[in-house]
Amino acid sequence: MQGRITKVLNMKPPEILSMLEEAAGTRMYEMKKDVALKTLLKKQTKVDEINSVLSQEILPALEKLRKERAQYINWVNGNAELDRLKRFCIAFEFFKAEKIKNAAIHDVESMQCSITESQKAVKDLNDEISEKEKTISDLTLEKEKSMSNDIHKLSDKVDQLSSMLVKETSVYSNQKDTLKTEKAAIKKLERNIKDLEAFYAEKCAEILKIDNDAAGLKSKVEMLTSNLVEFEKEYQGVQAGKSGGHEEKSLADQLSEMKVAAGKAMTESKQAKTRIHHLEEELKERKRQLASKKEEANALDKELQSKRTEIEKIRNALSCIPIEEGRLESLEKLKEQELEAIGKLEAEINEISAQLGSMNFHYSDPVKNFERTRVKGVVARLMHVKDIMAATALEVAMCYVFGGTFVCKNTDAARQVTFHKDIKVPSVSLEGDIFDPRGLLTGGARKGSGNLLKQLHRLSVAESELAKHRAKLSEVEAEIRSLLPSHKRYDQLKSQLELKSYDLALSEERAKECEHHKLSEAVSQLGQDLDAATAEFSAKEELCKSCLEKVTSLEQAIKDHGRDRESRLFALEKQIKAVKQQLSVSAKELKGFSGQKERLMMEKEAIAQEQSSLEAQLSSSKEQVKVMEESLETHALQVDAIKKEYMIAEEQLKESRTKIKECDSEINSLTRAVNKLQQKKTDWQVEIRKMENEIKRMESEQVECSRVFEKLLQMHKWITTEKQLFGKPGTDYDFSSRDPTTARAELDARESEQSNIEKRINKKVITMFEKAEDEYNSLIFKKQIIENDKSKIHKVIHELDEKKKETLKITWQKVNKDFGSIFSTLLPGTTAKLVPPEGGNVMDGLEVRVAFGSVWKQSLSELSGGQRSLLALSLILALLLFKPAPLYILDEVDAALDLSHTQNIGRMIKAHFPHSQFIVVSLKEGMFNNANVIFRTKFVDGVSTVTRTVPDAKQQRKKLGSTPERRMPLKENTVR
Repeated sequence: MQGRITKVLNMKPPEILSMLEEAAGTRMYEMKKDVALKTLLKKQTKVDEINSVLSQEILPALEKLRKERAQYINWVNGNAELDRLKRFCIAFEFFKAEKIKNAAIHDVESMQCSITESQKAVKDLNDEISEKEKTISDLTLEKEKSMSNDIHKLSDKVDQLSSMLVKETSVYSNQKDTLKTEKAAIKKLERNIKDLEAFYAEKCAEILKIDNDAAGLKSKVEMLTSNLVEFEKEYQGVQAGKSGGHEEKSLADQLSEMKVAAGKAMTESKQAKTRIHHLEEELKERKRQLASKKEEANALDKELQSKRTEIEKIRNALSCIPIEEGRLESLEKLKEQELEAIGKLEAEINEISAQLGSMNFHYSDPVKNFERTRVKGVVARLMHVKDIMAATALEVAMCYVFGGTFVCKNTDAARQVTFHKDIKVPSVSLEGDIFDPRGLLTGGARKGSGNLLKQLHRLSVAESELAKHRAKLSEVEAEIRSLLPSHKRYDQLKSQLELKSYDLALSEERAKECEHHKLSEAVSQLGQDLDAATAEFSAKEELCKSCLEKVTSLEQAIKDHGRDRESRLFALEKQIKAVKQQLSVSAKELKGFSGQKERLMMEKEAIAQEQSSLEAQLSSSKEQVKVMEESLETHALQVDAIKKEYMIAEEQLKESRTKIKECDSEINSLTRAVNKLQQKKTDWQVEIRKMENEIKRMESEQVECSRVFEKLLQMHKWITTEKQLFGKPGTDYDFSSRDPTTARAELDARESEQSNIEKRINKKVITMFEKAEDEYNSLIFKKQIIENDKSKIHKVIHELDEKKKETLKITWQKVNKDFGSIFSTLLPGTTAKLVPPEGGNVMDGLEVRVAFGSVWKQSLSELSGGQRSLLALSLILALLLFKPAPLYILDEVDAALDLSHTQNIGRMIKAHFPHSQFIVVSLKEGMFNNANVIFRTKFVDGVSTVTRTVPDAKQQRKKLGSTPERRMPLKENTVR
């Protein structure tokens, strides 16, 4: 008891303050504050995550998309400018082709007239050439008659030398063929030598194989030799008294070691058994402690069950919120699809509008506050074609703005309407044929007709589709806005569910840290240790048993060794003899392999000799070929000599012919004249050919221009509607104000530039930018919500701190008052109080101060043991009095006190705890005097007897100092 009193009085100021907090119930504030701080930490973590996402992902992506959007807009504007420039270049190409086509017809006619005149001049030249050629023929006949004999002789000599040259050349060719045959024989010898080399290699391989086989046999001989050594070693071991030749120790040594091992195993088995006994005792004690902590575990289970119930309620609330899973995401996806469709339609509308540049009507207000709704724009934009088949006819009719012109289904109907005597009104068929009552008929295939209205029809359809998609987008966005509140409520409940789940997890962790859980784990661990000790005991028992069996077997082996020694020696001698016989047989086989190897070595040497012979023959053939090559060279010199003589004779023949040429001077002069005429004729023919080629080129150019003309009309339907503007000043197609060559170069540059830009741009950037911007705004909104929640949590924490301080202050004042009153009742003439430490406040802690009379003690160590006990009891009862309980139990609190102090305790209880019941265990009479009911226990005849006594009211008043009365007997009830 004294030790507990000392513990209470030695408490530090923070510990006494904690007791006061426990009495005031401010722990609840601390728990709520902890929960609020944890929630605040989660909110801050969420804010940090949002800031991180904004700074690292959203803002960089948004900036990047903003740049890409600017690039995309520049690219779209560039495409519009490129389209205008392309139209200018195509218009110039069409204008040029049409001009060349019209000019080519006149140029061809003038060229054909020039060709007719040139052909007449060529005919005159042919007549003159014929006369001069006849004169040359007559002169040539006279020359051949006079100089033919000398030329014939020289010609015969040349023929004879030619025959000799052919003969010698044939002999030279035969010698050359013989040389070729000898060279082929040399190649054959070389092949034979190569084959012998292959045979030589085969023999070497066979020798290598024999060596390998002999190596296997050698290994067998080595194995038999090793076995022989083993058997001999075994034989020596048995002679030395061992069980085998490989054993290092004798049987007696092995028996001694095994007995030691058996003793050790038996000792370890006994230790394991003792450990099992201790573990069983400790397990029983732990289970008893575990049973005593069951109530604490039940309380924790109830708390956990309560928190689980709250979580289940939140989950039920979540399930009651009418949210279709994935609906918001599908709407967001649908919104993206609509935005993408709107972007495509806007691009299509821009493209069609660019092609219909002449249909765009822009004007400035003629006067201030002009009513622009009165201007309807271009007539074509006001029309809506119901049947696209009638586009051609309507386009023709639009030239008159429907000024009394009928549109008919076919030409027959149009003819009847126009030329009817009662109608006589201009009409146009669906194919574009125009009928006029004055007799004018315009028809045929109209290239490009109806294209304008078709384009306008496409534009109208695209604008209608765009309006539908925009309406659909508005509906989707409205539905998204209607779903956001329920999703917000769903997210709030989900956040509460996460907080409650986290709180439940913390409670479960606290439950694991409680003493009951630790005792459960200790019981489980002790069970595992007991199982391990039991297994170890079994293993040691088995080891001991095994060692004892080995001891028995070794003892038996020692007995059997002496008895079987001679028989084992005899068997080993027999095995040694058999191995020696096998070793002898293997040695003979190895010797046979050696003989076979010698035979192969001899064959190898014979092949080598034959190879040497062929190599000598080859050397001889090469010498012979060398001689033949020298002979062939000599014969070649003879052929050269004949060839030189032949050339001399041929030269003489040429000289004779030269003389004939000198006689031909006159013929040559005539020939030159003929050649000049021929050259002149050729020049005229070349000029004619050039003109014909020019005509073909011009016709081809005309065809090409026509083809380009038709192709441009087919490819670009807008040419039909705008060709009347080509080359006219003040229009977009003014070729004089803008150089077409420069425009073409600029077009190529712009196309290249736009192509490069198109590879780099992101065509979905508009949708992506809007999505990223929405995501950024959503995160900023969430961040603002979290910041508001944080400020609210800070406010709650501040309120909790203020409430705690206020409650502690009220509690301190009440406890301090009761503490002084109780202590002065227990020890009259004294007083006590709880004060903050010097220089501090109540929140820093409380100290116990005691005064005797008006003198305050500096230290509690100046008090006696009884005074210290009363002081500690006063402090505890003052704390309990703050929130009185219905029942208190005091067990011999007056054991160390004097009788007067004991009486003071009784009076104090009656005075300060009038609404509570006390069960007091005491052995002192002073405590009995203040009791309402007394239970006494004692032994009577060896039996424990309990006596219940109710003091008379008059006796109690007397004991309390009232008027003295006659003593009345006590009422007693005795129970055995």
